Amino acid sequence: MTGNGVASIGECMLELSGQAGPNWRMGFAGDTFNTLWALHALSGDRPATYVSAFGDDPFSRDQIAFFAQNGIGIGASPIITGARPGLYAITLTGAERSFTYWRGDAAARQLASDAAALAKSLENQALVYFSGITLAILDDAARNTLLTAVAKARAAGSLVAFDPNYRPRLWHRREEAQTAILDALAVTDIALPTFPDEQMLFGDAAPQATAERLGKLVGEVVVKNGEEPALIAANGTPQPVPAVHVAAPVDTTGAGDSFNGAYLAARLAGHLPTAAVLRAHRVAAAVVQVRGALAPFERLRAAFED
Repeated sequence: MTGNGVASIGECMLELSGQAGPNWRMGFAGDTFNTLWALHALSGDRPATYVSAFGDDPFSRDQIAFFAQNGIGIGASPIITGARPGLYAITLTGAERSFTYWRGDAAARQLASDAAALAKSLENQALVYFSGITLAILDDAARNTLLTAVAKARAAGSLVAFDPNYRPRLWHRREEAQTAILDALAVTDIALPTFPDEQMLFGDAAPQATAERLGKLVGEVVVKNGEEPALIAANGTPQPVPAVHVAAPVDTTGAGDSFNGAYLAARLAGHLPTAAVLRAHRVAAAVVQVRGALAPFERLRAAFED
């Protein structure tokens, strides 16, 4: 029988943000972890598991301790001797961000190195979430191992959610990304794409084209589009849901990831897609008003319940 927990698969990195002269603030973030952070904050007592691979260095130990302090476990994720986490720095121009990465040999690239451990981490989960970045950091064999584990969890009753989250620099070829993402959509129940990504990857002319294309592959689709309305495709005509305008955003890092977490939390709580998108928009609007990818749980909850 499927359990009550939520699991997210991917890479959580060291995050350098909030530059003040030569000084930076260090935290922990990454697209699928940002989503789990919001999902965990908004899902009450559901157990939360971040499924990855970790190093045995002090930064990895601090990362795992940070998860535990916030009620997030790592399941059966392997600890790789001599490995370490990836690192990225956020540079802001106004509220818009750019990223510099150091992640080529990150431990998370080995998250599917032990197929049995990966499958164990996904057992008895109410929901399993992953992204196109999860796929991009893996080689072909590891990608197949991951999708096999996700398909097995889905067959056992887990709801599977996926954000294509296309980042060209992580892929060797555009065609490789297209194939991998289509393979992932084949084992997905809820797709959470972003329109500019889909336009870049598949050439969609408008959000409606994305919704219609993915609606043929997945039963429930929510197309995000920044401050433009999100578009829901769930067994019918795509329906727009207006976003929340923020007059003076501070930092847009993690907004889409937090939208995903809030949407999934609302759907798990029984809210219909339109109501779930409204809550997700409010949460994303709250996140862009703080620095870094992770907003305090209290701020997320206040926006979700407003």
